[in-house]
Amino acid sequence: MHTGAKAPPMLAAAAERGAMKQAFSTIALAGLAMFAAAGTSARADSGGRLSTLERGIYACEMPGDAATSRGIPVPEEGFIITNGSAYSADGKSGTYLRVGDMVTMTSGPRKGNRYELKGERYLRKLDATGQPTGLRCVRIGATPK
Repeated sequence: MHTGAKAPPMLAAAAERGAMKQAFSTIALAGLAMFAAAGTSARADSGGRLSTLERGIYACEMPGDAATSRGIPVPEEGFIITNGSAYSADGKSGTYLRVGDMVTMTSGPRKGNRYELKGERYLRKLDATGQPTGLRCVRIGATPK
């Protein structure tokens, strides 16, 4: 039978401590999982693992026609991967997110651009619907000092 009386202060405090311990345990486990995930390999995979691109200069081009085997440079689309998940383009910096073989520019001058990784040094730009645009970006050299 419920009398409507409150629990004695000591019991209420004990229950509150139990809830706090549960919350801190959950937070600690989440932090541990994030720490473990950060130590995973930086290779792309189809499993959706977070990773980074190889540092360096990425030059972009459109494919050439049948008469020329060379691509048509599109220098205004190029960028430099500077460190971790940071890039620079047009004299400004930004960040990107690589999940598996998909790369999304999340801030900076290329914000919103999406690419599919076709190889460790080769990206294909995607349109708003996720279809390839024809533009390809290839790592051509190390990050300048």
